[in-house]
Amino acid sequence: MKRIVSFDLDMTLLDHGPARYGRMSAIPESAKRALDALRGHAHIVLATGRDMGNYSSRGFLGPVNPDAVIHNNGARVTVGDEVIYEYRMDRALIRDVLDFCVAHGICMGATIGELDYYTHPEGIQMDRRVRFGMKDREFGDPYELLGMEVHSLAHVGDSNSRAGLVEAFPGLKFLPFSADFGADVVEQAVSKAEGLRKLCDYWQSPISGAVAFGDSLNDYEIVRDAGTGVAMGNAVQALKDVADYVTAPIDEDGIWKACVALGILGEDGRYIGQ
Repeated sequence: MKRIVSFDLDMTLLDHGPARYGRMSAIPESAKRALDALRGHAHIVLATGRDMGNYSSRGFLGPVNPDAVIHNNGARVTVGDEVIYEYRMDRALIRDVLDFCVAHGICMGATIGELDYYTHPEGIQMDRRVRFGMKDREFGDPYELLGMEVHSLAHVGDSNSRAGLVEAFPGLKFLPFSADFGADVVEQAVSKAEGLRKLCDYWQSPISGAVAFGDSLNDYEIVRDAGTGVAMGNAVQALKDVADYVTAPIDEDGIWKACVALGILGEDGRYIGQ
């Protein structure tokens, strides 16, 4: 029976740079070596807040080459091209959120396929230009989301701009990004841990044998509930507090060092963990 090893993407596998500005995001070479060593011996899972099928994310699938993906913080789980689990956001709830954000000047929406659908898109335009030097993005009417299958939303803005949303919508979870420039938004029933459980059932592998890596609050449940939860050295303190093991930061070979320290890989890169 193969062990499941799950990785968050942003700031766990994918380093956005020392100051998170002015440099292209990249997966450290040591993390690539760890993935190559695990491949074929363990089930490699990518567990992320992103929808890995949209234009801004799908390019990272190739370098990771996961056996399965937990998308949208657990709202959608795929094994190859097969969707094994899906939780769609309530459309009436989406409308209420969009109406609230339009009225209060809040940037909120989702990226689906090739387009971005956001209220007050000037917020996301400014954020992406300042942080990542990205060119203008192409936006659709956010209310078109009401006719789509939406698994999660994203807020762009700091915690102060989220305060009213948090109070107005107690049925939602607001999961801050690695830096406080926004948050994933999902219904309370959704978590990466639930997505991991779906994969454990699918592969008939106990969650007690799974390993989960993460750095942010959207990783809290999966790091807590996996048999071995690993917090990156750059993780938020709340995640470190619940993790079984805290490794080095992403830019100090944290993935590789944890795999060796936990007996999953040998110093020579040989797979030894069961």
